[in-house]
Amino acid sequence: MWWGGRGQSFNVTPQKEEPEMGLSGPKSVQGSGMPEPRSHQLGSCLASGCLPGEQILAWAPGVRKGLEPELPGTLICSNLRVTFQPCGWQRSEETPLSSEYDFSLANIGRLEAVNGLSRVQLLRPGSLLKFIPEEILIHGQDFRLLRVGFEAGGLEPQAFQVTMAIVQARAQNSQAQQYAGITLSKAGQSSGSRKPPIPLLETSEDWEIERKKQGARGWRVSTVNERFDVATSLPRYFWVPNRTLDSEVRRAFGHFHQSRGPVSVRRLSWHHPGGSDLLRCGGFYTASDPNKDDIRVVESMLQAGHSDVVLVDTMDELPSLADVQLAHLRLRALCLPDSSVAEDKWLSALDGTRWLDYVRSCLRKASDISVLVTSRVRSVVLQERGDRDFNGLLSSLVQLLSAPEARTLLGFQSLVQREWVAAGHPFLTRLGGTGASEEAPVFLLFLDCVWQLLQQSPAEFEFSEFFLLALHDSVRVPDTLTFLRDTPWERGKQSGQFNTYTQVYTAGYSQPPAGNSVNPQLSVWDWDLRYSNEQILQFHNLGYDPEHCPDSWLPRQQGCCCLDIWDPKSGSGDAAT
Repeated sequence: MWWGGRGQSFNVTPQKEEPEMGLSGPKSVQGSGMPEPRSHQLGSCLASGCLPGEQILAWAPGVRKGLEPELPGTLICSNLRVTFQPCGWQRSEETPLSSEYDFSLANIGRLEAVNGLSRVQLLRPGSLLKFIPEEILIHGQDFRLLRVGFEAGGLEPQAFQVTMAIVQARAQNSQAQQYAGITLSKAGQSSGSRKPPIPLLETSEDWEIERKKQGARGWRVSTVNERFDVATSLPRYFWVPNRTLDSEVRRAFGHFHQSRGPVSVRRLSWHHPGGSDLLRCGGFYTASDPNKDDIRVVESMLQAGHSDVVLVDTMDELPSLADVQLAHLRLRALCLPDSSVAEDKWLSALDGTRWLDYVRSCLRKASDISVLVTSRVRSVVLQERGDRDFNGLLSSLVQLLSAPEARTLLGFQSLVQREWVAAGHPFLTRLGGTGASEEAPVFLLFLDCVWQLLQQSPAEFEFSEFFLLALHDSVRVPDTLTFLRDTPWERGKQSGQFNTYTQVYTAGYSQPPAGNSVNPQLSVWDWDLRYSNEQILQFHNLGYDPEHCPDSWLPRQQGCCCLDIWDPKSGSGDAAT
């Protein structure tokens, strides 16, 4: 339960020296009465603490409560985030993009205003504040709580204004919809001297390198979706069998939900050395009427050169999206510092959320599939209606159980980039960034599954719990597009990478840019711009034994390279081998 106690993780002791605050000296704006920060102190770039395109909406002096001792400072609301800036604190030049004092608007789960002992108002986006607050409570979706009390003595209007600014900023179109991320140049980095820490799989060259790395001789990189005219939720490139023509791929994919036909999970990271394959696809259209040639192509892609293939219904025995969302809401309420659950009843309340039941179900199913692919050398096709949620979760867990490379720090980041980001997991919708009803934190469920494996076999994992927490907290940061879009097409279009692309092919379409022509956009994997060197060192697991993860794909022992899994509730184990 790596998320336990997160409500206390937002505390940092400020430096003793007290340089000039960046938000001092209010000046009234004519007609509005709102204090305007001095422009020469705030600035509009990273050097003064603002992200490119960020605008300060309101601010008010206050005291951070819930700490010993309480922390005086300034509460700042911008169009992207809420920041509590302690007196004497300045944003580090080493990590200009964010700090632990930042609270992105997308991360706000609940906002409450308090006046007196009994007057509490829940402020939803678009609400009208009925009184001048003495205190506000910001409940984060990442289990954090920001509690700020406002000073009296003539500053009450500022408290009202900053509270309303937060309400109005949340009511605007989602900040993720408006914000285009940051390019390397705007972050003070040269795009020519800085390369992505891992392949982002945005070019055909990246896919070809991965194909050769895996020794996938029977597969090739298809460019059929290069213009996103087959499926916007799929990457521009993916692997298909050598003998399958792109025209056949286009026709066959039309018989699958969201045109997500069977493509090899190996294209995303892993191929078992014994020769078996793991594939994933969407559900078949019930109204589809394929001809004999289409059926032949679909069967050829599903079998992928294997005579014995197991088709797995991904959702069988797994929770629905609604189940996951409800369990996470209960879990979040239970883990906040102001939870009313008594300590002696906390474990039973945790059991009642059913979150650990769902973790256990995912681990057991992944273990069963891992046995098929590794020990029995059977190829498996994961089939889910949309192919964008639990297919990614299961295929990722199978690789973590079966491939030591996936358990390294770089290997795990590549796994997430390929199985979730490039594969079109709808992060923005599932994490509540669009206001749609399909919210369900499937990716966070996956991270908890990984934590369970890490606790059982720490020597097998190069990364630590701290890294998982950093990744968990990064799903709502406003400075990258990695988790702020639903599809590769949306992400590339917003960053300017595919500005000339159209969703549907039209005659006279110009040639796409060269495969290595990529906008130097920041990704979530640019950790050094958001975390200090000391923090990044904590990403590494001190208990990791490199001997448990050789550089090759071969098992440590013949016939066995898998982890065992345990029941996160009872502690009993099931062998994945």
